[in-house]
Amino acid sequence: MRRIALPVANGLLSAHFGHPEHFYIYEIKDHKIDKEEMHTPPVHTPGAFPKWLAEMQVTDIIAGGMGQRAVDLFNANGINVFLGAEVKNPKDLVNELLSGTLVSNENLCNHDGEHDHHDHGHHHFN
Repeated sequence: MRRIALPVANGLLSAHFGHPEHFYIYEIKDHKIDKEEMHTPPVHTPGAFPKWLAEMQVTDIIAGGMGQRAVDLFNANGINVFLGAEVKNPKDLVNELLSGTLVSNENLCNHDGEHDHHDHGHHHFN
Protein backbone atom coordinates (compact mmCIF):
# COMPACT_ATOMS: atom_id res chain seq x y z
CA MET A 1 0.00 0.00 0.00
CA ARG A 2 1.25 3.46 -0.87
CA ARG A 3 0.42 6.47 1.32
CA ILE A 4 1.59 9.92 0.23
CA ALA A 5 1.77 12.82 2.70
CA LEU A 6 2.01 16.56 2.02
CA PRO A 7 2.38 19.47 4.46
CA VAL A 8 -0.52 21.87 3.80
CA ALA A 9 -1.29 25.50 4.71
CA ASN A 10 -4.34 27.41 3.45
CA GLY A 11 -5.34 24.41 1.32
CA LEU A 12 -2.07 24.43 -0.65
CA LEU A 13 1.30 22.74 -0.29
CA SER A 14 3.11 24.52 2.55
CA ALA A 15 6.35 26.17 1.44
CA HIS A 16 7.52 26.04 5.07
CA PHE A 17 7.82 22.35 5.80
CA GLY A 18 8.21 22.74 9.55
CA HIS A 19 5.05 24.79 10.09
CA PRO A 20 2.09 23.31 8.19
CA GLU A 21 -1.48 23.62 9.45
CA HIS A 22 -2.18 20.02 8.46
CA PHE A 23 -0.74 17.05 6.67
CA TYR A 24 -2.91 15.58 3.94
CA ILE A 25 -2.40 11.88 3.42
CA TYR A 26 -3.54 10.19 0.24
CA GLU A 27 -3.97 6.43 0.14
CA ILE A 28 -3.21 5.02 -3.31
CA LYS A 29 -4.94 1.97 -4.76
CA ASP A 30 -4.56 0.76 -8.36
CA HIS A 31 -2.32 3.78 -9.08
CA LYS A 32 -5.14 6.22 -8.18
CA ILE A 33 -6.17 8.18 -5.07
CA ASP A 34 -8.48 5.93 -3.08
CA LYS A 35 -8.75 7.88 0.17
CA GLU A 36 -7.85 11.35 1.47
CA GLU A 37 -7.16 12.12 5.14
CA MET A 38 -6.32 15.35 6.95
CA HIS A 39 -4.23 15.24 10.14
CA THR A 40 -3.06 17.95 12.52
CA PRO A 41 0.68 17.44 13.09
CA PRO A 42 2.41 17.20 16.45
CA VAL A 43 4.60 20.06 17.65
CA HIS A 44 7.53 20.38 15.26
CA THR A 45 10.69 19.15 16.93
CA PRO A 46 13.61 17.48 15.12
CA GLY A 47 12.53 14.01 14.04
CA ALA A 48 8.88 14.40 15.14
CA PHE A 49 7.27 14.47 11.68
CA PRO A 50 9.17 11.47 10.19
CA LYS A 51 8.32 9.29 13.21
CA TRP A 52 4.69 10.45 13.33
CA LEU A 53 4.15 9.92 9.59
CA ALA A 54 5.90 6.53 9.68
CA GLU A 55 3.49 5.45 12.44
CA MET A 56 0.65 6.29 10.02
CA GLN A 57 2.27 4.04 7.40
CA VAL A 58 3.21 6.90 5.07
CA THR A 59 5.49 5.74 2.23
CA ASP A 60 6.18 9.03 0.43
CA ILE A 61 6.23 12.76 1.20
CA ILE A 62 6.00 15.62 -1.29
CA ALA A 63 7.46 18.89 -0.01
CA GLY A 64 8.63 22.27 -1.23
CA GLY A 65 11.86 21.95 0.66
CA MET A 66 13.58 20.69 3.78
CA GLY A 67 17.09 20.30 5.10
CA GLN A 68 19.21 17.23 4.41
CA ARG A 69 18.90 16.07 8.04
CA ALA A 70 15.11 15.96 7.66
CA VAL A 71 15.44 14.05 4.38
CA ASP A 72 17.76 11.55 6.11
CA LEU A 73 15.28 11.11 8.98
CA PHE A 74 12.41 10.43 6.57
CA ASN A 75 14.56 7.95 4.64
CA ALA A 76 15.55 6.23 7.90
CA ASN A 77 11.83 5.82 8.61
CA GLY A 78 11.25 4.24 5.20
CA ILE A 79 9.68 7.33 3.61
CA ASN A 80 10.69 8.54 0.13
CA VAL A 81 11.10 12.33 -0.17
CA PHE A 82 10.16 14.36 -3.25
CA LEU A 83 11.47 17.93 -2.93
CA GLY A 84 10.97 21.15 -4.82
CA ALA A 85 7.26 20.77 -5.54
CA GLU A 86 5.27 23.87 -6.46
CA VAL A 87 2.93 25.50 -3.94
CA LYS A 88 -0.41 24.31 -5.28
CA ASN A 89 -3.30 21.92 -4.70
CA PRO A 90 -2.04 18.79 -2.87
CA LYS A 91 -4.25 16.41 -4.86
CA ASP A 92 -2.82 17.78 -8.13
CA LEU A 93 0.72 17.15 -6.85
CA VAL A 94 -0.15 13.56 -5.89
CA ASN A 95 -1.65 12.94 -9.33
CA GLU A 96 1.50 14.40 -10.93
CA LEU A 97 3.67 12.05 -8.85
CA LEU A 98 1.52 9.07 -9.85
CA SER A 99 1.62 10.01 -13.54
CA GLY A 100 5.38 10.68 -13.50
CA THR A 101 5.00 14.39 -14.31
CA LEU A 102 5.93 15.86 -10.89
CA VAL A 103 8.81 18.27 -11.49
CA SER A 104 11.06 19.46 -8.71
CA ASN A 105 12.59 22.88 -8.90
CA GLU A 106 14.31 24.99 -6.29
CA ASN A 107 14.37 23.93 -2.68
CA LEU A 108 12.01 26.26 -0.83
CA CYS A 109 13.56 25.64 2.59
CA ASN A 110 14.60 28.90 4.27
CA HIS A 111 17.90 28.16 5.99
CA ASP A 112 18.74 31.49 7.65
CA GLY A 113 22.34 30.30 7.93
CA GLU A 114 21.51 27.39 10.21
CA HIS A 115 23.12 24.76 7.98
CA ASP A 116 26.48 24.22 6.39
CA HIS A 117 26.60 23.78 2.63
CA HIS A 118 25.09 20.52 1.54
CA ASP A 119 23.43 18.91 -1.43
CA HIS A 120 19.63 18.94 -1.34
CA GLY A 121 19.39 16.11 -3.87
CA HIS A 122 17.21 17.90 -6.42
CA HIS A 123 15.65 15.49 -8.85
CA HIS A 124 13.26 15.61 -11.76
CA PHE A 125 10.61 12.92 -11.67
CA ASN A 126 9.52 12.85 -15.30
